[in-house]
Formats: sequence, structure tokens, C-alpha cells
Amino acid sequence: MSDAVAAPTIVALGPVPALVEERLKTFGRLVTVGEAESWSPSLLSGAVGLVARGSSVVDEQLLALAPCLRVIGRSGVGVELVDLRAATRRKIPVVVTPGAGSEAVAEGTLALILSLVKRLARLTELVRTQSWSERETVSIGDLHGACLGLVGYGNIGRRVAELARVFGMRVAVYDPYLVPGSADDRVEVLSLEKLLRVADVLSLHAPLTKETRGLIGAEELGLLKKGAVLVNCARGGLVDLDAVYDALMAGRLAGVGIDVFDPEPPQDHPVLQHPNVVLTPHVMGLTPRARRLTFQAMADGMVAVLAGGRALHIANPELYEQDRNIAAASCSGTGARDD
Repeated sequence: MSDAVAAPTIVALGPVPALVEERLKTFGRLVTVGEAESWSPSLLSGAVGLVARGSSVVDEQLLALAPCLRVIGRSGVGVELVDLRAATRRKIPVVVTPGAGSEAVAEGTLALILSLVKRLARLTELVRTQSWSERETVSIGDLHGACLGLVGYGNIGRRVAELARVFGMRVAVYDPYLVPGSADDRVEVLSLEKLLRVADVLSLHAPLTKETRGLIGAEELGLLKKGAVLVNCARGGLVDLDAVYDALMAGRLAGVGIDVFDPEPPQDHPVLQHPNVVLTPHVMGLTPRARRLTFQAMADGMVAVLAGGRALHIANPELYEQDRNIAAASCSGTGARDD
């Protein structure tokens, strides 16, 4: 039996644009596989890089099949499906791309808010069904003067705040990790309870962690003003959909916009059929420009690691504090550059 090391590869869990292959070709041949395909030692034995897309799960079992793996690239910022502890133990940086899709997601958030507040779905139905005379029975809201409550104030949350102020909205923020003094003077920083009590529109922009899963449930929704609007373009697991449905039926929520689900695609749930709910299939960050910027930033970060340097953004930055040479080859035949 031959002891030869498998030729180096970059394994992509799902399709990636050509620029990823172009940037990484020096380090290995790109192999694209479906997210649902079963893993085998032969598939991952020569992998020096792994691109995690969409709902792909990168756990300890998968990592064990990739003895030469030196970097994981995540096309986005959510890493709840990546076992960061296992990757860190292996000294594998997990490259993320904060900011690359912020503009697109922020615009998508405002689109959902406007659609709900202006009741576009209901008004479209009136015109299509020749029910013009019923137009004054539809209560249309205004953004000007309303309070936008942001849960999470990172890159996307900050851009949403900027856009909302153009509409004359007052902006309040809840973010327990916000550095004191880092928020704009025009933003009110509140506790979650106070934020929920003052928000006319509640928009979620927090990561999904053990602490934030189920963050918005029945108790939290009960604190909202009657007729408030909820939008979630962050992570589906932040919200209890059963509680959201109950709040819609009780009139506590006048409308809900959802771009993200848990699981994805979503399973049958009554909230998905409610007329005051606007749904999009996790696409707000997938505009052509956002996709290009995201994959470019991810590929560049992976190249930096494979070339022996450091990526600008990784989800496990403690690696850089532990070991300066984290990109050293873990086995022979990794295809590192000679220069």
C-alpha cells in the first residue's frame, strides 16, 4: 500500500464563484461538493482549505477526516455551525468576512420594514382584486418619528441605523458587547427591556450563540407596544416562532419580516401563512456585489493563512495570541508557496 500523501485540495461545501478557485489555485485543486454529501477520508484527506457555505456543518468528526487542514473559510460571519473549539485545538483559523455584505443586508432590512409599515402586500392585493374602495380600511404607518430598536450594533446594525435616520427615525440600541462611548451620540443605548418598551420597529442583528438563542420569546414580545413590527435578518434561532405567531394573532405585532429561519429551509409553521408576514429565503446578503465582496474577502483571508501569514478577520482570534506560526503545515504535501 502506498504511503504517498494525497494531492492538496481546497474543498468547497457548495458552489463558489470562480474568483475563489483563481485566488487559491496555488495551494490546491478546488473540489466542490454538495452540503448534504457524506464525508469520506478520501475526499478530505488532502484538504488544506475548507470553504463552509450555507447550512454546512463543520464539526469535530469532519475535521478528523482532514489531517492536513490549515484554514476554514466561512462565506459570512455566522459560525454557529462550525465547531470553533475543535478548530482552535487543531490551530486552524476560521476566516470570516464581517462588513462584506453589511450594505446589502442593511438595505434588505429597510426593505422589509418599509414593506410592513406601508402594508405593501395588503395594498397590492386590493388592487389585484379590484377592491379599491377598501383602501382606507388599511392602516398605513410612517417611519418618520417612529423608534427603531436594534438588537445588536455591529456593522449591519450601524448601517441600518444610518439608513433609518434618513427616514427621520429615532434609533435605540441594545448590545451588551458595545464598547462604552463607541455609539453615535444620536443613538440611545438601552437595556433590552427598555428597548422593547420603546421600539415601534424591532430589528435583530445579533449573532446566534448559547446566550442569544431564543432571545426574543413570549415574555419579550409582551413588552412591545401594541402594533409593533419585528424584522429578523440575523439568525432564525434568535426568535421563538410560536411566540411570534401568538403575538401576531393577539395584535401585539402588526407585522413580521423574516429572512432567516431555524432550520433552513423552514418547516411548516402557521406564522409562515399569516397575511401580515413578509418572507424571504435568506437572500438579503446575496446581491451580486455582496457575494463578490464576501467571497473575495474570504478567499484573501484563506490565502493569507496558507501563505504563512494572518487573515484580517478570524472567528477564533485567540489562535494568534497562542502561536505565531499557526499556518505551519500539519502534514507534508500541503502545496505551500516557496516564496
